[in-house]
Amino acid sequence: MSKTVEFFFDLGSPASYLAWTQLPALCARHDAQLRYRPMLLGGVFQATGNASPAMVPAKARYVFADFQRYAKRYGVTLAFPPGFPVNTLGLMRGTMAVQLFQPERFEAYLAALFPAMWVQQRNLGDPQVLATVLREAGFDPEQYQAWSADPQVKAALKEATEEAVRRGTFGAPTFFVGEQMFFGQDRLEFVEAALA
Repeated sequence: MSKTVEFFFDLGSPASYLAWTQLPALCARHDAQLRYRPMLLGGVFQATGNASPAMVPAKARYVFADFQRYAKRYGVTLAFPPGFPVNTLGLMRGTMAVQLFQPERFEAYLAALFPAMWVQQRNLGDPQVLATVLREAGFDPEQYQAWSADPQVKAALKEATEEAVRRGTFGAPTFFVGEQMFFGQDRLEFVEAALA
């Protein structure tokens, strides 16, 4: 029976980006299916009383340095976009929409959006910048906006976020292997052990 890793993420989370750079290869090594689960991190924070480490200056300094250590270990670039932290409500509705309406292009979408924000430092909270990034990746920004406003999409993102919270999620990224939950890109070795 093939195993599955559920990956609850928000594009505005640097730790989600770092995890995304590693997960496909990790899952491939263990013949596991990677199931992408978009959620709204702001909604998770609201429901759980948690907050971004960026809100606590001493913690922010440590966490951002630690992210760079992991980026170096993974051999990837991590550069913070202007306007961080970004309000990702529209962005994550759009992400959910692509997953629902264009699932065959979902991985291509992530491959465009994650690096746009965390490598090229583009502020995806700015509608103009987002439209440019989408167009460059072969997506129709007008279609994306229309999808993002679709009540079905809004409901799906809300439900996914509520499900994540019900299952114990308090931040991003959060992974589930069966009933086991792991939080943070620095826990990927435990995800890997659970698959092995």
